[in-house]
Amino acid sequence: MFIIGIAGGTGSGKTTVVRKLTERLPKGEVVVIPLDSYYKDSSDVPVEERQFINFDHPDAFDWPLLEKHIKQLREGQPIEQPTYSYITCTRQEETIHIEPKEVVIIEGIMTLCDKKLRSQMDVKIFVDADADDRLIRVISRDIVERGRTTEAVIERYSRILKPMHQQFIEPCKRYADIIIPQGGHNNVAINMLVKFVKQQIAEKNQTEN
Repeated sequence: MFIIGIAGGTGSGKTTVVRKLTERLPKGEVVVIPLDSYYKDSSDVPVEERQFINFDHPDAFDWPLLEKHIKQLREGQPIEQPTYSYITCTRQEETIHIEPKEVVIIEGIMTLCDKKLRSQMDVKIFVDADADDRLIRVISRDIVERGRTTEAVIERYSRILKPMHQQFIEPCKRYADIIIPQGGHNNVAINMLVKFVKQQIAEKNQTEN
């Protein structure tokens, strides 16, 4: 098993990198674990207070559960991945059954923030993008997908996303083995990454056999 951690700011292009990577690796042998699925359950928090939860802070994530699940996958055991509702800010009863695969990709803004989780990764990647480009993508996404106004998105970006990025996400660059500038548009970097991962898988298989 080869475990890849992919981090980067909101709107940096992580999803595009993951999609391109998944498309070009052996079909059926890649599973993606979204960090967003591991937000802490906030059902114990009064409904009127949930809107103030900072989802861009490391404390918002259930790191022990994610670490446990990655360890189980590495040991060849299936997991029940949690699902999370942004609408109610609670963990749902439904889970997603995940079987161990050749490649496991953990993807999220703070994937590289937790030391114990990082220690389980075979390669750590940071998807980088200019702050203005990220803001434009966030505005486009939140207006179309989440029905927010431009003013609301910019206010949230200035109040939460930007300071949290500078405090927690950007410093994680130093843990990355590979930094991909220009996000998902950097085909040269993605081609090199695919080649590297395929080579590592082949070497691991040869060692195990």
